[in-house]
Amino acid sequence: MPALVALSPVMLAAAVAVRASLGRPVLFAQERPGLHERTFRLRKFRTMRDAVDARGRPLPDAERLTRLGAFLRATSIDELPELFSVLKGDMSLVGPRPLLVRYLPYYRPEERARFLVPPGITGLAQVEGRNDLPWDARLALDVAYVQRQSPWLDLALLARTVLKVVRRSGVQVVPDRAMQDLDAERRDAPWVRRDPPPGPR
Repeated sequence: MPALVALSPVMLAAAVAVRASLGRPVLFAQERPGLHERTFRLRKFRTMRDAVDARGRPLPDAERLTRLGAFLRATSIDELPELFSVLKGDMSLVGPRPLLVRYLPYYRPEERARFLVPPGITGLAQVEGRNDLPWDARLALDVAYVQRQSPWLDLALLARTVLKVVRRSGVQVVPDRAMQDLDAERRDAPWVRRDPPPGPR
């Protein structure tokens, strides 16, 4: 993949910086739902310390985020290891962002169209507002992408993504300061699904 080759020096520098700042592991790994809600392991560069309170619970993100981590998030460098997921076939360059597994029961029926295509590193919702958008608008844009998907749209979104990253616009380095988690916002919604999500492939 040309992008992986071109960005390998940046990824190497980020890996060395994370290793020096946070130690091992260099990458943060987490299961995320992808195509047809099947889970895969998403990897990013670590941006937070493993700090806990007196009861052993992780401290809030804002207290664990390091200065290096804030920089990696603001520049989207933390997302670069996801290129390996693209190479593996779990993700695409463009598509709805893969969100948390625990959010699966809380999508409206029409919003589940986002799982009809592979998740992406960037997407329509990201170029229209990134983390500044409320959940309803963000998920509606994911569905709109699925309905309008084409190679030309993907190229346009990739170009707009580059501009967004360069300008660092629409980025919430600590997203939980800007919006509630989806499951918290929709906890009592009538469409909440109670059946378990599909397992990993």
